[in-house]
Amino acid sequence: MKQHLNYTMLCDFYELTMGNGYFQTGLGDQICYFDVFFRTVPDGGGFAIAAGLEQVIDYIENLSFDEEDLEYLRGKKCFSEAFLNYLRRFRFTGDIWAVPEGTPIFPGEPILTVRAPAIQAQFVETFILLTLNHQSLIATKTNRIVRSAQGRPVSEFGSRRAQGPDAAILGARASYIAGCSGTACTQADELYGSPAGGTMAHSWVQMFPDELTAFKTYCQLYPHNATLLVDTYNVLNSGVPNAIKAFQEVLLPQGITSCGIRLDSGDLTYLSRKARQMLDAAGLTGCKIFVSNALDEYLIRDLLLQGAAIDAFGVGERLITSRSEPVFGGVYKLAAVEDSEGNIIPKIKISENPSKITTPHFKKVYRLFDRDDGKAFADLVTLHDETVDDTRPLELFDPAATWKRKTFTNFTAVELLQPIFRGGELAYRVPTIEEVRAYCARQVDLQWDEVKRFENPHNYYVDLSQKLWDIKQQLLKNQR
Repeated sequence: MKQHLNYTMLCDFYELTMGNGYFQTGLGDQICYFDVFFRTVPDGGGFAIAAGLEQVIDYIENLSFDEEDLEYLRGKKCFSEAFLNYLRRFRFTGDIWAVPEGTPIFPGEPILTVRAPAIQAQFVETFILLTLNHQSLIATKTNRIVRSAQGRPVSEFGSRRAQGPDAAILGARASYIAGCSGTACTQADELYGSPAGGTMAHSWVQMFPDELTAFKTYCQLYPHNATLLVDTYNVLNSGVPNAIKAFQEVLLPQGITSCGIRLDSGDLTYLSRKARQMLDAAGLTGCKIFVSNALDEYLIRDLLLQGAAIDAFGVGERLITSRSEPVFGGVYKLAAVEDSEGNIIPKIKISENPSKITTPHFKKVYRLFDRDDGKAFADLVTLHDETVDDTRPLELFDPAATWKRKTFTNFTAVELLQPIFRGGELAYRVPTIEEVRAYCARQVDLQWDEVKRFENPHNYYVDLSQKLWDIKQQLLKNQR
């Protein structure tokens, strides 16, 4: 079973200085609403994939300061003793809503909302952001890579290039959610159930007096998992011929026809096609060809367009680091506070950069699905007490030209944000990783192909309800 690490002190220091300030000024218990949202999809894609909620839940359930933490803070000489005593009893007592892991998400809409006393709501910012940002980034990149493989299995091979142990383990978890068939990371399997697998490195081949002996030995040890790395010396002159001999001499006499070779260098299109011809000529038509070597969605797409004979892919550094765009720009912004009578007072952040102007208030997000084909066509962000009547026509702004409006009919509205914590108590059944993975696959299938394009994807509709739009415009007007 997974062991819970206490990440309480994994926070920006200003969360603590603000907490101390709220405590000293009497603002610490004021109820606040914070939204997590992001502004742009990595790699210019049409959507992102939400991931990391399970780790947020673990974090919230294990929030506590021990005496060593308090002594460290005391040594900083900027916190009141009364505040440190408050931290000694600290726990999260608020509410959290979030979209389920594996949900396709779009810029500008809340993917997680926190309602809690100011000190608590402010304090959890850092960990929530780092967790959702990292895993959503890797899940989004993975889904692009998996879709480029056109149904062929993709394994995550990136642990040794990941940016630290947590990035390797949780990146592997996120990659499995988003469609990878497995991972090379053993601990990701042990902790989270992302299936680990692998066979050999070039060093295995080099350890033996010759390549054929290395291959035969491996087949003898692992007859039901024999995938041989054939590019240590020369792929076509020795690697593939020796693999064929090993399969014929060790596996076929046992009636085993399931086997594979892996290419990790060279012209993968040319080598895979030649290797396929050689394997088929030897009667090994069931032998699979795996390839690796700094792949991403564009290289995989090009290989398949060129007619490469590839059955599966291993993708490492460009997946586990999302090398092409290594930052998911999720932010955590105050959207509202409650007064002493429980009235919700909307708050807005204004910027000279229009994309950084926030949407105020406590909100819901509805996803709208076409009743005829089941596809998602728009998201609508509303006030928390609004409902979408899907029996009546609905007008939305065109995201590509906001001066235009379009009317939709014959749709179903589904609320996305689910209650996760109520009053500090978990109110959500955490799904298994297999359930999350299956859910993600279903939800991605509900997106139009035009939204899933790698280049110039369709701009998915994300609009505000009229009431929410009016409130935002009034707050903007008041700040002029």
